[in-house]
Amino acid sequence: MMMMKQWKPAGWAMAAIAATATIGLAVPSAMAQRDPAYAAARSAGQIGEQPDGYLGFVSSPTPAVRDMVNDINIKRKAAYTSGAPAGSTVEQFAFVTGCNLIAKAKPGEKYKAPDGRWLTRDASPPVRDSRCP
Repeated sequence: MMMMKQWKPAGWAMAAIAATATIGLAVPSAMAQRDPAYAAARSAGQIGEQPDGYLGFVSSPTPAVRDMVNDINIKRKAAYTSGAPAGSTVEQFAFVTGCNLIAKAKPGEKYKAPDGRWLTRDASPPVRDSRCP
């Protein structure tokens, strides 16, 4: 059986990643939020934020929704790749950004909990991974 090493960020590295994560994703998120199809899919609960920093499908998507999410996720990957601070990986940067995006989900929006369940945000804080800053 192969054991996977769990990532545990150092405090200073996590702070640097967290500060940069919000900035690094500003352009792809801002562009997506102006898209009425994105807003409609999000408010309908078809898509939601995941802990890995990417959008996911809550239900089987239409081809148009699948294409839109794939396009957004490609742009996010590019932002993570170019924005990851020295000393962190693209995956670490994406994870911290995912933590931030889940924290910013609005009531009624879907997000994926650490146990893999899709939850709907309410007025209480979202359920996030214990490694989130």
